[in-house]
Amino acid sequence: MATDGTKIIDGDTAHDTYWGIMDLYDSEAKSEMILNEFPLEQPDYFDAFDNEIYVTSCGLAYWEIGLMTPERVKYIENVIAKDACVNEWRKLSEKEGKSRKSVLTRFLNKIKKENVKVRKPKKYRKISNFIFNENDILSFKLKDNSYRSLICMKIDQYRGNCNYWFVPTVYESSEKPTEKSITKEMILGRTIGTGYDKETTRQEQPGIEIIWDYVGGNPKFFFGFVIDAVEHRDLLNFKDSFEKIGSVKIIDGLKKTGSFGYSENFERFEEKYADLDKQISIFGYKKYPIDIMVKK
Repeated sequence: MATDGTKIIDGDTAHDTYWGIMDLYDSEAKSEMILNEFPLEQPDYFDAFDNEIYVTSCGLAYWEIGLMTPERVKYIENVIAKDACVNEWRKLSEKEGKSRKSVLTRFLNKIKKENVKVRKPKKYRKISNFIFNENDILSFKLKDNSYRSLICMKIDQYRGNCNYWFVPTVYESSEKPTEKSITKEMILGRTIGTGYDKETTRQEQPGIEIIWDYVGGNPKFFFGFVIDAVEHRDLLNFKDSFEKIGSVKIIDGLKKTGSFGYSENFERFEEKYADLDKQISIFGYKKYPIDIMVKK
């Protein structure tokens, strides 16, 4: 529980709550919908620790968008007064406990005052002039002049950020790859456990039978690719290091995340691809043939 930081927005529950509210607000959802989707009071769904995390992150969002009331402030105060998070962090260290206590004191002082500058809904600009496109096959050279290849599996835009989801192939050669040679190669992915039955899993991920058939036996899992994401503004700085050599249309249902990381410069790609087998061994990635994933 107390592995998150002591800030109000610092951890999965807090981020999911705060940004879930802001996503609705920025899409101009009515206040009633926001309050219905993210009610301040729902203690039955959380223990005391997580309830404080939820209530305080929810309360901060309420205050910023003008939904705070005296009654809601009182409820938040009552939740905080139980010291659930402070006591939990004190188990780690007195310093952590004091830090959370200080954060909560400042937070309460803030939300007790009227917000005279209510946050306006934001309109996020979307990138339309992409550097590369989904399904592009890219090649690049390492310092030893050997070639590597990856596929731009998806372009994801969220809250003003545009990320290219690159997936490694295992291609390694002194010769530049071609579209044909890459479609015969292997790509990196991993399986993800599921508590669903097989039929529900099929419905949740169309095309998963292809991976099941390849693995064999009587499997039941989801599948996701090994994603190495690059933000648009970062990719602009080293886009010329890549060359498009073709495209391949991967079945849409298979374009899920198995693992996710970011690279901010070309040096990170050189580091990873120079010893891809090491990455595969450390993180437990698996190799899958590209040709079984292609739309027929």
